[in-house]
Amino acid sequence: MLTYIPRVLGAYIQSTTQGVGDYSVFVGRSVKKAFKPLVKFDLLFAQLEFVGNRSLVICILAGIMVGGIFGFQLGEIFVVFGTESMIGASTGFALARELAPVVGAFLVTARAGSAMAAEIASMKVNEQIDAMRVMAVDPYNYLCAPRILASVLMMPLLSSLMTVAGVLSAFVVGVMFYNVDVADFFAKIEWIIDTDDLLMGVQKAMLFGFVFATIGCYEGFNAQGGAKGVGRATTRAVVNSYVAILILDFFITYIQFKFQADSFKIK
Repeated sequence: MLTYIPRVLGAYIQSTTQGVGDYSVFVGRSVKKAFKPLVKFDLLFAQLEFVGNRSLVICILAGIMVGGIFGFQLGEIFVVFGTESMIGASTGFALARELAPVVGAFLVTARAGSAMAAEIASMKVNEQIDAMRVMAVDPYNYLCAPRILASVLMMPLLSSLMTVAGVLSAFVVGVMFYNVDVADFFAKIEWIIDTDDLLMGVQKAMLFGFVFATIGCYEGFNAQGGAKGVGRATTRAVVNSYVAILILDFFITYIQFKFQADSFKIK
């Protein structure tokens, strides 16, 4: 028993380290192929439509629901202190810096990231990727680069629209249920939310888009074992993307707040 635990732990660390190394090599190769040679615009536009347009409705709906829920929950707290006008500012701050990038990334991962993994995994197990190499078609440039670029470009837009939808939903809740003055509602938003808050959310959204797209493509490229392999690759892509997004979100948030606090000290 005493030798079993270190052996299992060592094997897990070794496999994890090897997986991270393989993933890093894959990411470097995919990013390089996005610019040299330049990715074809028809492939990029197809992925922009797939990642962005087809995820728009679900992201806006999520923003409306999250904003409305925050409006009710924060309203019940703020009404105790007579600060109901802060509903919009607090909701917008939370959405812009945290909720919209994370929740939006989760939704797009479940819809687009899983589809990327499943599609590429199906091509891998059916040896279509090998056939592409035989025909002198670079699979990294043809399959991975457009998906990665599209995710990086569309996630900030989806996150921003989700934030706007959430603030408008909180506005409706605040005005209808807590009698918040319209001018005071938007004045508090202008007072609390800064341009830096919006930019920090955009930074997170871009990075999260890069993460779930690269993980989805990586798992698809490494799928094996027929139909079951496709299912396993899709599951790993979604789960690993969620875990990576949550871990990165913690460290990015810490760095952003730390940098912001240091900038305040300098001023």
